[in-house]
Amino acid sequence: MPGDPHRPKDAPNPAPQSVPPGTAAQAALQIATAWVAAAQRIAVLTGAGVSAESGVPTFRDAQTGLWAQYRPEDMANEAGFRAHPGRVWDWYEHRRALLHGVQPNAGHRALADFARRHPGRLTLITQNVDGLHRLAGSEGVLCLHGDLQGNQWLDESRACCDLSAATPGSPPRCATCGNLVRPAVVWFGESLPMDVLAQAEEAASACDLMLVVGTAGAVYPAAGLAHMARRVGARVVVVNPSPSELDGIAHAVLRGPSARILPLLLDGDRSAGDTGAAAAPR
Repeated sequence: MPGDPHRPKDAPNPAPQSVPPGTAAQAALQIATAWVAAAQRIAVLTGAGVSAESGVPTFRDAQTGLWAQYRPEDMANEAGFRAHPGRVWDWYEHRRALLHGVQPNAGHRALADFARRHPGRLTLITQNVDGLHRLAGSEGVLCLHGDLQGNQWLDESRACCDLSAATPGSPPRCATCGNLVRPAVVWFGESLPMDVLAQAEEAASACDLMLVVGTAGAVYPAAGLAHMARRVGARVVVVNPSPSELDGIAHAVLRGPSARILPLLLDGDRSAGDTGAAAAPR
């Protein structure tokens, strides 16, 4: 992201690899699977691509119908909410409705299953706000960008502010002081939750393997976690259908959908088989 102050100055330019599916892909997957088996501490960063495989519209893909006339950047910020609270609240209600009936995919389930089989070895960090990791059974997920299903107060809450007793509306509000309820997501211009970011950075700094899954690697400080892991000597594996900005620092790039690759990567008892993906060890 040009001019992003969070991006490391020495970050390399993207170096996408293109290896035909077949023996090379299988070999790379087998190598990465061996790294998973040997790792004592694994950090996983997931992005929008993981949820897209379940049918969740990406941030900009959700702009359909009535909402096509609005830019998401103008809605997902504090100024936009204060200027048009009803419109922005209804937009988030629309986005919540898009999640009705959406189920976790095999990639979500593979992460949850691995964590259950290996308590304490995997820390899951996500840029997604849809809650699908939690629905799949993952516990202790570090949600860098918040939770679309949750709410919080717009302004600092007072003793009278009780979310469970908020007056219904678009948006709901405190019946006593008028404080507005807002979605519990990180808006443009806001900092990530400091406690969540600190835990994510601690996991990246302490891991010996980091999986970067379904993200273009263009949003910082989230993408900086992979650089942090690399600096402390951890192996970095990128899983993504298309080239990402983190390919250049990865020890292995597994090219393909996470719903296909993660179950193979995280289950050492299964044969790697033909992923139908390109992969390159480095």
